[in-house]
Amino acid sequence: MTHQDNSKSRQTNPTISIQKLRNQVKGSVIAPDDPGYDEARTVVSGGIDRRPAVIIRAADANDVSYAVSLARETGLDLAVKGGGHSPVGHGVCEGGIMLDMSGMKALDIDTQARTAWAEAGLTAGEYTTAAAAHGLATGFGDTASVGIGGLTLGGGVGFLARKYGLTIDDLLAADIVTADGELLRVDAERHPDLFWAIRGGGGNFGVVTRFQYRLHEVGMVVGGMMILPATPDVITSFIDAAQDAPEELTAIVNIMKAPPMPFLPAEIHGKLVLLASLCHVGDIEAGQRAIAPFRALATPIVDMLGPIPYPRIYQPEQEGFHPITLTYSMFVDSVDRRMAETILEHLQASTAMMAAMQFRVLGGAVARVPVEATAYAHRQSRIMANAAAIYMRPDETATHKAWIARFGEALGRGDGSVYVNFLGDDGEERVRSAYPGATWDRLREIKARYDPTNLFRLNQNIQPGK
Repeated sequence: MTHQDNSKSRQTNPTISIQKLRNQVKGSVIAPDDPGYDEARTVVSGGIDRRPAVIIRAADANDVSYAVSLARETGLDLAVKGGGHSPVGHGVCEGGIMLDMSGMKALDIDTQARTAWAEAGLTAGEYTTAAAAHGLATGFGDTASVGIGGLTLGGGVGFLARKYGLTIDDLLAADIVTADGELLRVDAERHPDLFWAIRGGGGNFGVVTRFQYRLHEVGMVVGGMMILPATPDVITSFIDAAQDAPEELTAIVNIMKAPPMPFLPAEIHGKLVLLASLCHVGDIEAGQRAIAPFRALATPIVDMLGPIPYPRIYQPEQEGFHPITLTYSMFVDSVDRRMAETILEHLQASTAMMAAMQFRVLGGAVARVPVEATAYAHRQSRIMANAAAIYMRPDETATHKAWIARFGEALGRGDGSVYVNFLGDDGEERVRSAYPGATWDRLREIKARYDPTNLFRLNQNIQPGK
């Protein structure tokens, strides 16, 4: 049974009074016949055309609690949307309640304590830009428009990972509305089991309304984009160099056919390239030394590496772009020549608008946190790998699904586990692979205590334990 099937099996059709909702909710209530409904139900992933019975754009935690209670009382599906970047569109549902957090963007930065309380509607870019005004940062992912909520709850693997760890390693506390509609403050002392679970367990345990993060001193960094020719030797050498680099440097590498970027020579368009984003935090001269080995691997096609303000590490995004994405994700210990050749062969064969293989090199601070300390249990995994086919037309899905299946099979299973935020509609077995060892049983036990009826089921779902 797929997650979508599971949600539909729980669906009922009670009548919701829109007027009553508008009287109760401080934020906005959007019904199917209202202007702006179609825009409000749109998520980043393309090919998703779900029509919720109502959209509640929450203004505060009371609105969130009301929406959760309404879902519990009516039996309707509850979809929670932050930035809307779920690969399978978990932020919107068919015929249920869509809880839109994007109106909750309050950010309170304490520069003395180096902490911040951030509401869950903020994006990574909004938070990062505001913190940078004080010379501070918390590590998020690699995309500015991603919401901090879903990213944090799955772990958070970005440009500061090797130096400062995952986003959850800087999570100090959270305010969360649980299935009974109650708002709880969770941290290491208060509801420590729930605090453990939301650091990697996704949206299975409630709706977080605010996060408290630790901030680090981050001003100018050495980083940016570098594009090299994609050969087996360059790929393997680049990954090796990223693993050997000082912990201050984190690399995210994409192997793909070169898109028609204006700064790329025309003869490169459509050729396989290695497009890397590097970020070195700390001393500028040390950063210049740290990136030198990458420049020595081959003559760069593009070299935009240098000192930049930290928020500029995020690449510009195309507004209104809603592609369909299929992925296969895993963790690997290394990238050898055979794997590099397999990657190039499959990327060349893809007919998708864009096909890519991404590597995020881990280690450093990520690996120093004990496996059992959080629900993210991949602390000793060295490299995160994610193959993707990106396209626009739903009628092409069967073709690209077959391609991604062949690619995944050729790559193998790595260490057998997967990062939950990179899962698509992959089935229950793959969700189980996101939580290896004792992590799965502990999550199910906590789920049974805080959400015994599986109200929060539109996610990479963890069923309550028995």
